[in-house]
Amino acid sequence: MKNDHPKIYLATIGGLTAMLLAVPSFSMAGQKHEEKAKAVSPSSSTKSLIPPAARHSDNRPGPAWRTIGGTVKQMRDTVYTIEDYEGNQVQLFVSRETKQLGGRKKVGDHVRAEITHSGFANSIQ
Repeated sequence: MKNDHPKIYLATIGGLTAMLLAVPSFSMAGQKHEEKAKAVSPSSSTKSLIPPAARHSDNRPGPAWRTIGGTVKQMRDTVYTIEDYEGNQVQLFVSRETKQLGGRKKVGDHVRAEITHSGFANSIQ
């Protein structure tokens, strides 16, 4: 019986640690869902796929967050507007650091872009 106590303590501590690590993930998922619901109004035909908090951050290369595919609708200086295959319009920030595979893009081109959480295009092909 004395040998079982350390095992029970280890199992209890392990279980509590797992719960403590999982709780922030669940609460963050709920917050992201609420932010997404607030950012998209039902009357608007275009949606922004970039999280609201990230839209105002620095626009520079970083870890890839997602890949966007669609058609270039507009190009203004360093901002490309892409309409994805579902009809959502996404603004991508482009700089010299963006890898433009297959040459420079123009309005009407079908593209696939790897973007960061803040909307910076790491690469466009």
